[in-house]
Amino acid sequence: MSKDMMRAFELYQPDSVDNAVELLDRFGSESWALAGGNDTLDWFKDRAKFASSVVDLSGIEALRGIRETDDGIEIGALTSLTDIETSVLIQERYSVLSDAARRVASPQIRNTGTIGGNVCQDARCWYYRYGVDCYRAGGTTCYADTPEGQNREHCLWGADRCVAVSPSDTAPALVVLDAEMVIQNAEGERVVSAEEFFIGPEVDIERMTVLEPGDLLTAIRIPNDWAGAQFYFEKVADRNSWDFALVNIASAMVLEGGTIARIRMAAGAVECVPRRLNVVEEVVTGSAPDEATAALAGQAAVRGAAPLNYNHFKIPLLENLVKRAIRG
Repeated sequence: MSKDMMRAFELYQPDSVDNAVELLDRFGSESWALAGGNDTLDWFKDRAKFASSVVDLSGIEALRGIRETDDGIEIGALTSLTDIETSVLIQERYSVLSDAARRVASPQIRNTGTIGGNVCQDARCWYYRYGVDCYRAGGTTCYADTPEGQNREHCLWGADRCVAVSPSDTAPALVVLDAEMVIQNAEGERVVSAEEFFIGPEVDIERMTVLEPGDLLTAIRIPNDWAGAQFYFEKVADRNSWDFALVNIASAMVLEGGTIARIRMAAGAVECVPRRLNVVEEVVTGSAPDEATAALAGQAAVRGAAPLNYNHFKIPLLENLVKRAIRG
């Protein structure tokens, strides 16, 4: 339902975080924070969403960069995906994140796309994107979850009126790294774990993150807890570039004496949020990462899955990705 041109809006270009927060607070629900613009401009061009006041963050240098801290690293929300992909520091300590960033879209998009934008992007369900009055858009129907609905890319768990999945490739990696999201608004700063940053439709069907009008994601903090662990990331998509995941998997594992002492694992594109695979973690802890353990992990990973008409294939796909992650 593309239109000829975008609607007009007022553009603001602050040069500091404080100025950006003041603008977002002033305009409230009529404001829109613009990072790389890859997701924003799609919405505006198709006229599926609109904001009368757009706050362009690109001039705020304080939101860029990867910095070492006493207990880990801090990544500015405006840091490009290319910078994360090529960072020697991240590759050496937290390679699951650089691997995930490398699989986002295409080199051109990674050059302009930001880590903050990647985790804050909205659902990619085509019914929702094309302006249909579904539940997420304020209507009374989920068109993907009907006998005729096209739902090949949709969820296996967590459906509550909406069956769209979280589209972010970096989100599962941040969950397994136990990252923290730094959010600022007019009242001050708060820090939310990556696992709690993403919310499902049972919490708020019109949002995919905890961000509310006036909120600005300013940084992502990654602790040293998992630095140097054995990491694994794999994404399966219809195409190697320009495509969103059918399923992806991220894991961080620490071995001691040939057995799994600690592990965190999360899957993307199977639920409305990055799905933490707690049962898998419990099953494999204390075992050797061998074929038998991998088989048990795969079975545990898909327990309780509720496929839709066209996405049954995601169950064996997720099971096999979990096995591969365990085998490393």
